[in-house]
Amino acid sequence: MKYWKIAAFAVVAAVLIWSGIEPYDRFTWVMEVFPVLLGAPLLIYIGRKHGVTPLLFFLLAFHAIVLCVGGKYTYARVPIGFAFQELFGFARNHYDRFGHLMQGFVPAILFREWILRKKGVESKALLFVTVASFCLSFAVFYEFLEWWTALITGEGAESFLGTQGDVWDTQWDMLLALIGALTSLITLSKLHDRQVKTIEKKSTGLKR
Repeated sequence: MKYWKIAAFAVVAAVLIWSGIEPYDRFTWVMEVFPVLLGAPLLIYIGRKHGVTPLLFFLLAFHAIVLCVGGKYTYARVPIGFAFQELFGFARNHYDRFGHLMQGFVPAILFREWILRKKGVESKALLFVTVASFCLSFAVFYEFLEWWTALITGEGAESFLGTQGDVWDTQWDMLLALIGALTSLITLSKLHDRQVKTIEKKSTGLKR
């Protein structure tokens, strides 16, 4: 494993451990960091077997940090969100909004890489639409997950939901995930294409 991957894993592990030390709400912490605990071993396995682009690797690492910070404080209480709330006069802590923006921005590259490596879509336009649709579907599923969690746990899910009294919070979450996905596809696709080609060349060379 390359040194920069080891460094990224070390940073994420340190943030994860820090976030688990007396979090604001233990239930919320478990729910928020679960994707990190599940995804890290999968990333190591897939990376060793098939390889992943540096772009995807670093995006996943950054997203893991976002989740860990949200789990530490709950999204409605993250200090940097309060700082921006006071600076710009926002009516609420917008770290939750940022989290859902990332929920589209990072999975867009994840889904895109998977489709490209599988040679699933030839048309660039169709690839764009397919990935954006995947990301929106994932955002919708996540809102269902929050709803089911609330039904099962009752008041225990309040911090996990993080609506902060906004009746349109669910709609905002899905919209921001879609905006994040579109932004990611528009700004990063060319860079991603180059890195995918490099990974595929290395994989082909190893098989020969």
